[in-house]
Amino acid sequence: MAAALQLPAARKFRSAQQIAREAGVEDRVTFEVAKADTYLARGYDLVCFFDCLHDMGRPVDAVRHAMKALDKDGTLMFIEPFARDRVEENINPIGRLYYAASTTMCCAHAISENGTHVLGAQAGQRRLEDVLKEAGLKSIRKAMETPFNLILEARL
Repeated sequence: MAAALQLPAARKFRSAQQIAREAGVEDRVTFEVAKADTYLARGYDLVCFFDCLHDMGRPVDAVRHAMKALDKDGTLMFIEPFARDRVEENINPIGRLYYAASTTMCCAHAISENGTHVLGAQAGQRRLEDVLKEAGLKSIRKAMETPFNLILEARL
């Protein structure tokens, strides 16, 4: 599988396998590379979205797929760039940096997918929760926030 990956992804894949081996957990964890809506739904305990939901043109579809992949007691975790819900609340050095990056990378990527959403890195908690609710999640909570990240937990 790793041979078919692009070089940086192949390195990360091999590194993850090596770290699992060194930690003595390789018999309990697996790694695979797949699109957000094509990986096998296997009854996972935890599905994580690391700094990516806001980049997706079809975030609702990705969340719905993740929901299908969860065990009945499973958890979804979303780590997204921190932003307040209103533009004027994000006028600070970090917010300005995130808006610049979002305009040139995050929004451009979502637009390139001809999808349903263009969230960008400054989506804010309310907008992210709207996406999760649209996907069908009912139990959503803010687990933590830092000056750089917002961490949401969601359950079926």
